[in-house]
Amino acid sequence: MNAPPEPNRPADSAGTKNDLYLTKVTATGGRHGHIRSHDGLLDLKLALPRELGGKGDATNPEQLFAGGYAACFENALLRVSREAGIRLADPEVEVTAEVGIRRNDAGTFVLSAALAITIAGIDQKKAEDLIASAHKICPYSNAIRGTVDVKTTVSVR
Repeated sequence: MNAPPEPNRPADSAGTKNDLYLTKVTATGGRHGHIRSHDGLLDLKLALPRELGGKGDATNPEQLFAGGYAACFENALLRVSREAGIRLADPEVEVTAEVGIRRNDAGTFVLSAALAITIAGIDQKKAEDLIASAHKICPYSNAIRGTVDVKTTVSVR
């Protein structure tokens, strides 16, 4: 008899006991299809963007990646700021991720990424130091390091 899956862990998981969190999302129909998470919280139609010849009437993988990257990076930034003794509240930090898709010199598809970060209440140098530290711990930054050049701009207010 199989043991029930651990809480917040999909059944038939390929993860390890060391995973802090694991999710599973199934795609059908590719860029013109649908995605659904194992728990049903994510359930979206996908569409190819108009710029790539599609209808553009639904979200696309680049938007999903940009949203995840922005949220994850902001959380990493809040964590490193706390560890540095700087208490930033959510309204004091804004991260906008821009994700693009293009062809490289070999003709294959690659991603580009840019993060625009705004932080209130600290000076520019400290903000830049925090951004560098956040890049070191953000799982998205770590996942694409060496394959996607991430440009960052930091502004303080």
